[in-house]
Amino acid sequence: MTDTMTGVWADRADRMQDSIERLYGAPWPQYLHNSWPVQDADDSTFNYWWLAHLLDVRLDAFQRSGDPVRLEQARTVHRNIVERNGGSLFNDYFDDMLWFALATLRLHGATGEQRYLDDTVALFDHVVEHGWNDTGGTSLAWRKQQLAYKNTPANGPLVILGARLHRSTGEDRFVQHAETAFDWLTDHLVDAADGFVEDGVNRAGDGRVDTQWRFTYNQGLYVGAAVELADRRPDDDLLAVAVRTARTAVTELSDGVVFRQEGDGGDEGLFKGVYYRYLGLLLERLPDGDADRVALTAFVRASTDALWGAFPEELDRPAANDWTERPAGPVPYSTQLSAAMATELRARLDR
Repeated sequence: MTDTMTGVWADRADRMQDSIERLYGAPWPQYLHNSWPVQDADDSTFNYWWLAHLLDVRLDAFQRSGDPVRLEQARTVHRNIVERNGGSLFNDYFDDMLWFALATLRLHGATGEQRYLDDTVALFDHVVEHGWNDTGGTSLAWRKQQLAYKNTPANGPLVILGARLHRSTGEDRFVQHAETAFDWLTDHLVDAADGFVEDGVNRAGDGRVDTQWRFTYNQGLYVGAAVELADRRPDDDLLAVAVRTARTAVTELSDGVVFRQEGDGGDEGLFKGVYYRYLGLLLERLPDGDADRVALTAFVRASTDALWGAFPEELDRPAANDWTERPAGPVPYSTQLSAAMATELRARLDR
């Protein structure tokens, strides 16, 4: 990859980062309007988990550039979440809290500040205390009001966080929960033939799996979970497990270039970004020249080329949910976060 192309994608990543506040910025404590155009935005919903991913996105930029402005932006996001949440770390959704915990642990790594590690452990402990149970197999519920409903969006982040906290603290309790949750996911929601990951089970109290929800972020979470446990379970070849799911996601959910639109709601805008984040984790572990690495990297390049091919170069509007289309409003900032995650991954690949 030439230095020129490396510079192009680093510049695009910075421009994408800057576009978030420029297109969605709001007075404190709102911080970001929920959608663009902002004059039409409905800001009545506090999107805790979107902001958790914004924290991750700001840390992506800091890791890439070393720019202290990006680190300060990350601190600001953390402060905004806690302040708008009434001074509390916690809410009713275990997946929301785990997203926040994953980003906060990265913030600890970037700053070395103990308070962020303390927040991360507090979130993990709260989730386990209130949501970990044996209904339908030992695993984590989705939210406090539905303790019998288990899904990938809750258990996937628990695996990733538990493995990372074990590495950070040396405490076995974290990785023990991670391994149990991973085994539950594998046994209950992962297709044994192709590795496709379903969303959840027992949502309506009838024991059924929600096979109608075929989302990219479930695939990304399982990929990330397998990669995080790969060194701990060498006999299981979890990198191969992650590759299988990553490639199946491209086959099943994309046209070979971009993922299809997954819905019109704001939450769905973030789904692709989660896949790209944890695909990047897998690509870092695969050797140069590996056929799967080559194929998956080619998909990242094709999809980000399509994303930026549909963008106005001045970035006077956000990405569309369909990356092959010109953007038109209203567009939630969750969609722009996915575009930022994919662009940051492309910048890393081309560095």
